[in-house]
Amino acid sequence: MTAAIPKSAHVRQTLALGLPLAGSNLAQLALHVSDVVMMGWYGVVPLAAVVLGASSFFVVFVLGSGFAKAVMPMVAAALGRGDEAQVRRDTRMGLWLSIAFGIAVLPVFWWSGAILLALGQAEDVSAIAQDYLRIVGFGMVAALCVTVLQSYLSALGCTQIVLWVTLLAVALNVAVNWALIFGNWGFPELGARGAAVATISTQMLSLVVLGLYAGFLPSLRRFHLFQRFWRPDWHAMRLVWRLGVPIGLTGLAEGGLFQASALMMGWIGTVELAAHGIALEVAALTFMLHVGLSSAATIRVARFDGRGERTELRRASKVAVVMSLVIALASVLLFVTLPEPIIALFLDLSKPESAEIIAYGSILLILAALFQLADGMQVMALGLLRGVQDTRVPLALAAVSYWLIGIPFSYILAFPLGFGGVGLWLGLVVGLVCAAVSLMWRFWRLVR
Repeated sequence: MTAAIPKSAHVRQTLALGLPLAGSNLAQLALHVSDVVMMGWYGVVPLAAVVLGASSFFVVFVLGSGFAKAVMPMVAAALGRGDEAQVRRDTRMGLWLSIAFGIAVLPVFWWSGAILLALGQAEDVSAIAQDYLRIVGFGMVAALCVTVLQSYLSALGCTQIVLWVTLLAVALNVAVNWALIFGNWGFPELGARGAAVATISTQMLSLVVLGLYAGFLPSLRRFHLFQRFWRPDWHAMRLVWRLGVPIGLTGLAEGGLFQASALMMGWIGTVELAAHGIALEVAALTFMLHVGLSSAATIRVARFDGRGERTELRRASKVAVVMSLVIALASVLLFVTLPEPIIALFLDLSKPESAEIIAYGSILLILAALFQLADGMQVMALGLLRGVQDTRVPLALAAVSYWLIGIPFSYILAFPLGFGGVGLWLGLVVGLVCAAVSLMWRFWRLVR
C-alpha cells in the first residue's frame, strides 16, 4: 500500500502547478486589461466598442477552447497510466479540432456589426466593434492552438514556460497598443483597430514560441508531438470531441451569462456599459487566480484518477477547495474597501464622463464582492469534475444555473423591477451561487 501524501505536500504540489498557471492567467487577462485601459484613455465610445467586441470574441473563443481544455485532463490521465503515445495522440487531435473551429467561425466576426445591431447595441459602438472583430477574428486559430499547447505543457508540469510566454505577450501588446491606438512613434492612429492588431500580434508570437518549445525541447522530444502531424487519428479525435464539446458548451453558458449582462447593460447606457466592463475586468483579475488553482486541481485529480488512487484524489481536491476559499475572502476585502481607487486606474480622470463612470463602477465592484465565493467555487468544481472526465452532467447543471436562473433574474431585477445595473448584477450572483452549489454537490457525490 502506498503511504498517504501529507496535506502539506498536497499544498506544495498544488501551488507548484497553480501559481505559474494563475500568473499566466493573470498575464493573459492583462492583455485584455491593457486594451481596456488604453482605450479608456482614447475615448468612451471606442472603449465601449472594444469592451463589447472583446467580450464577443471571448464568448466564441470559450466555445472553441473546450477541445484545448479537454487536452489537459486527458494528457495528465495518460501520464498517470504511463501511456506516452496517448499523450501525443490526444494533443494532436486537440490541435486539429481547434484549427477547424477557428476557420469555421470567421464569418461570425466578419458580419458582427449586423449581429450587434440586431441585439440592440448603438450604431456607432457596433460599427467600431465590427472593425475590431474583423481583425481579431483572424487570430482565433492561433489563440486556440496556444491554449492547446498551454494545456499540453501544463499537464506535463511545464508551467513556467506558459507563464513567461504570456508575460512576453503582455509586453508586446502594450507596445503595439501604444504605437497603433494613439499613432505614436510615427505609426498611424488606428484606435480600436490598433488594439485588434496588437491582440493578433501577441497570439502569433505566443504560438510560435510555445510550438518551438513543445516540439524541440530535449526533455519533450520523446513525445514526437509534431511528427506526421498531418495524419488523422479518428479514435483520439472522437475522445477529444466527446470531452471537449461539453467543456466548450459549459464555458459558453458561463461566458454567455456575462455577455448577456453586457448587452443588457448596453440597453441602459454607454457610461453604464463602460463601468460594467471595467468592474468585470477587475473581478476577472481575482477570478484568474481561481482558474489557475482549478487547472492545477484538474491535473492532479486526473493523475490520481489515472493511477486509481481515489483517497489521494479526494485529499488533493479538499486542499484545492480550501485554497480557493482563502483567495475569495481576500478578494471580498479588497473590493469592499477600495472600490473607487481601483476603478479610477482604468480612466483618464481629465475627461468629464470619468467621474460618473467611477461612481457607477464602484457600486458594481462592491456587488462583485458578493459573487467572489460562488464564482471561485463553481470554477473549482468544474476543474475537479474535468479531472475525472465528467463533463456532460456539469454542462446541464451550468446551463440551468446561468440561463434558466441567472439571466432571467438579471432581466427581471434590472428592468421590470427597475433596479437597473444593480439588479442586473444581483441576478449574476444568483446564477453563480446555483452553479457553485450544484457542481460541488456533483463532484463530491461522484468521488465518494
